[in-house]
This record gives sequence, C-alpha cells and structure tokens, in this order.
Amino acid sequence: MVLGIPKKTLVIFAVLIGVVLIYAMGSDQRPSEAQSGSDGEDCRVKVTADILNVRAGPGMAAEIVGKLRQEAETEAQPVVRNGFRKIDDSRWAADAFLEPVSGASCG
Repeated sequence: MVLGIPKKTLVIFAVLIGVVLIYAMGSDQRPSEAQSGSDGEDCRVKVTADILNVRAGPGMAAEIVGKLRQEAETEAQPVVRNGFRKIDDSRWAADAFLEPVSGASCG
C-alpha cells in the first residue's frame, strides 16, 4: 500500500492515464495531412505491412471491415485523419503502412 491505496489500484490508474495520453496524442489531426475536395482519382497506394486491417473509421477502435495483403495496390483518397488514410466510403487504413505508387498524387 502506498498512501493507503493498494498497489493494484495504483497500477491500473497509471495504465489508464497512459492509454488516455496515447489516445489524445494520436487523435491530433495534422493540417498538412488533412486535405479534402479531391475525388482521389490520382491517389493509388501500395501496402507495406504483411497484412493491413481496413477499418470502418479513422481509428484503432473502429470495426475491421477488411484486410489488405503486402504489396497490394488500391485506390485511395488524399484524406488522412488520425493517422488513417481514407480508402473509400467507410474504409480507412493506417497511413504508416501505405505508400503512394510512382506518379500518384495522394497529397
């Protein structure tokens, strides 16, 4: 016990604070990445991860709605939010594991 609080409670509290801080830092939208007004016709990306989850929204908590394999190419949009690139309506993938193909204009 520390200050009359059980260690288990302190550890849980510390972990929760850490998770909240990580979430808060990751949810900041960087202006240079958030672009809109383009239909995404010129944006094509390639997957660099072994398998990349495609989610229903731009966040880790969003439902997984599909998967992309390494080296797969797909059309995308130049919209990045919370580190996730918009692939299509209600389809987002982690931008860190996507790279524009040669000649693509992804913003």
